[in-house]
Amino acid sequence: MQFDFKAMKPMDRYELLLGTVLPRPITIVTTLSADGALNAAPYSLFNVVSHDPPVVMIAVLPHPERRLKDTATNIFATREFVVNLVPRSMAEAMNITNIDAPPGRNELTLADLECASSASVKPPRIATSPAAFECRLLNALSFNSDQAVIFGEVITAFVSDDFVLDAAHGIVDAPKLDLFGAMHAARWYCSTADRFEMIRPTWKQWVDEGKV
Repeated sequence: MQFDFKAMKPMDRYELLLGTVLPRPITIVTTLSADGALNAAPYSLFNVVSHDPPVVMIAVLPHPERRLKDTATNIFATREFVVNLVPRSMAEAMNITNIDAPPGRNELTLADLECASSASVKPPRIATSPAAFECRLLNALSFNSDQAVIFGEVITAFVSDDFVLDAAHGIVDAPKLDLFGAMHAARWYCSTADRFEMIRPTWKQWVDEGKV
């Protein structure tokens, strides 16, 4: 079946896109407003997009009131944010940070998540997150006035000592992080426990084995 996106309602496009691009990594983004109020919100439209320079991306979709969400407003005001990766043990807390709380309520307090000071930016990281990237705004794209795709340069990365295998080369114990991903219908998730290995082939190997 072919889907004509121009003929589809926005939320129907949302369901199709987020029900097929799977799984998606999850972050809780912490920011500070211009007057210092702390905000935290989860995002699954998030990923690493470059390592040189080190850049991460989050897509901030429109607020139901058709305005910019606080995350984007805060980043544009302060140019700083922290990407906190979410292990399975923080799943319920992550879900609470997505509550439609009234303005001024601290989502981290509601989720019983404690903060820790960042090294390079003012917004704090989440203390129980096994890995966090402290970022400064690098660039942003806007398709409408109420949404933004934000690119942040990673200034400092925090990884809990329990997960570091080789600090000199940035090697971490990825399976031990026990992260999970977003699936479909805005309420389904998957773990990263089910894994399989594939060794990437090389052209020389194929030539030597007579495959070409």
